[in-house]
Amino acid sequence: MSLLSALRTRRVAHAPAATLAPSTGISLQSRCYATPAKPAQKTASKFKRNKDKKEQPKRAPRDSGVFRPMPVTNLTHPVFQSEQRTPLQLPLFRPEAITPAAATKAMAFPQEESRALKAYGLPRNILVDYLLIAKPCSVVREATVDVLDQLDNAAGSSSKENRIVFTGKAGSGKSYLMLQAVQYCIQKEWLTLYIPRAISLVNSSTAYAYDARTQTYGQPAFAQQLLKRFADVNAALLQSLSVQGSYPLEERTVPAGAPLANLINVGVEIQHYAPTVLKLVLDELALQTKYPVLLAVDDFQALYCTSQYRDTFFKSVKSYHLMLPRTLLEFASGKKNFARGAFLGALSMQDTKFRAPLELIEALGLEPLGPSNPYVPRQPELVEYANGLKNFPVPEQLTVDEAASIYDLWQKTKALHLPLSDEMFLAKYTEANGNAGRFVKHGLLESVAM
Repeated sequence: MSLLSALRTRRVAHAPAATLAPSTGISLQSRCYATPAKPAQKTASKFKRNKDKKEQPKRAPRDSGVFRPMPVTNLTHPVFQSEQRTPLQLPLFRPEAITPAAATKAMAFPQEESRALKAYGLPRNILVDYLLIAKPCSVVREATVDVLDQLDNAAGSSSKENRIVFTGKAGSGKSYLMLQAVQYCIQKEWLTLYIPRAISLVNSSTAYAYDARTQTYGQPAFAQQLLKRFADVNAALLQSLSVQGSYPLEERTVPAGAPLANLINVGVEIQHYAPTVLKLVLDELALQTKYPVLLAVDDFQALYCTSQYRDTFFKSVKSYHLMLPRTLLEFASGKKNFARGAFLGALSMQDTKFRAPLELIEALGLEPLGPSNPYVPRQPELVEYANGLKNFPVPEQLTVDEAASIYDLWQKTKALHLPLSDEMFLAKYTEANGNAGRFVKHGLLESVAM
């Protein structure tokens, strides 16, 4: 019988290790496993280090590939001379310089007062501009002069009478106007608390914890950082303020008459106390009369929207059930007031997840985006928190002089490919229909030299 037929009939299943005919030259191996090989023994290296030779310093790890621009001083060839940026020579943004005659002029923020920009941060659109411009600056508009005049009047009155909200279309300059107001108040020795991105308070981007004592949700990490920034920006003014009440906390007690900075340090050092301490600090600022207080909130409409946080039953948490947004809403609605000062808010139209609700739109006298008949339900809590707010409409279009100042400012930075000509300026101004945001973003930044 041949090997092939034997395999087919499985007659070789019980065959021994070698049962094939010698003519075939093929042998079947029985199923077994080889013994594991012994590991090789390591032998000592015969290489001897030269002790007399100095050891070379270890090589630093290679760069991960991040782009780093070459310093301008290294570009000595004449072909690069025309592209070198010269320092911007702009007048400083000073309170005494902000007059009706200063409208349409570009001014640079003083370096010593610009620490607020680094401490509090900036809205995203302004941050992109300042990454390209040599120094933080802005163009003074007619609306700027009007707002600063209102702040001068608010310095001697209660914040209940000075609750202003900047409204206007996207790109009209509401965030720049608020930044100018913050810089102005810092130089006028106001206690200033600035929140440039209020959406971060309700978009579930920070940790939160339920406080059974206040029946609200606290945000310890956000409150701790905000206390640090407030103490950094207002360090000189806080030295002369003291607390008027006694605050016995679990681990520390801040007695009456102690410096207000001591109360702030408790929230900075102990994170889970930060939400409560921030609320107490705002209450103390409301009682003192030595300095006016400015509370400025950008993305203000987000405080009236349902947050993206969830409770233990996975239900959406209302914004006024969060401790910090609720405190801000209380000052915005006039339930709590500063003895001297103002409250400023700015609506943002960029994030469609947090649009201004109907209650806020009706309180400001704006045109509703959807149905607004009596059959549309309104939340009584939001109606109460929006009561008494004053609408400050920001002009939707730049004047020709204001747009010309912006155009000249960007040309001085030498970051554009656009030729300096009246025809090009009028073309970009017309394309944007006078809108400040579109004029810069679509008209100028699309030609940025990369």
